[in-house]
Amino acid sequence: MTARKPAPPAEAVAADPHWEAKLAKLRQRTRPTVTLTICDDDDLKQSVATARFMEQQAKAAAEDAPDNEVLQSAHQDAVERLTEAQAALDEASVVLRFQALPRSAFKELVAAHPPTEEQIQDNWDFNVDTMGPVLLAAASLDPLSEKDAALFLSDWSHAEAERLLRVALGLQQAERMDLGKG
Repeated sequence: MTARKPAPPAEAVAADPHWEAKLAKLRQRTRPTVTLTICDDDDLKQSVATARFMEQQAKAAAEDAPDNEVLQSAHQDAVERLTEAQAALDEASVVLRFQALPRSAFKELVAAHPPTEEQIQDNWDFNVDTMGPVLLAAASLDPLSEKDAALFLSDWSHAEAERLLRVALGLQQAERMDLGKG
């Protein structure tokens, strides 16, 4: 038999007649997600940065002289070059998508990977070496396996492996709310 859900106190409902709508929104929230874009082609990255700068310059000039057809055309050309450069970068990039785990699943994962004595001294709450690949695979919205995640963490440069792991760990602590002004 299921327990009946108690009705909210009448004074609370009277104080906030929109409570049910707020509650529905709270129940429909999705867990935080993040993307990590990886591209090894520095020339493509630089092309986008240059094209973005040139587009901003052309836009500013065009806005300063809205009747100047040459500047308007130059801005449109700069927009097209930026679009092309961005498309080339997007084509060469790999995008990994991650989503925060439900709190209970993350707690279970942490409990399943207790820290070593050395990690305890470094203030870790879990064994980052054993939990890292499992967390990456569990948080990935792509079909990233634990085996591939472990390979990336061991074979990539220290900075890149740390960044990959920080993305998945940071997502578990992402906060999308504030206290407001009251």
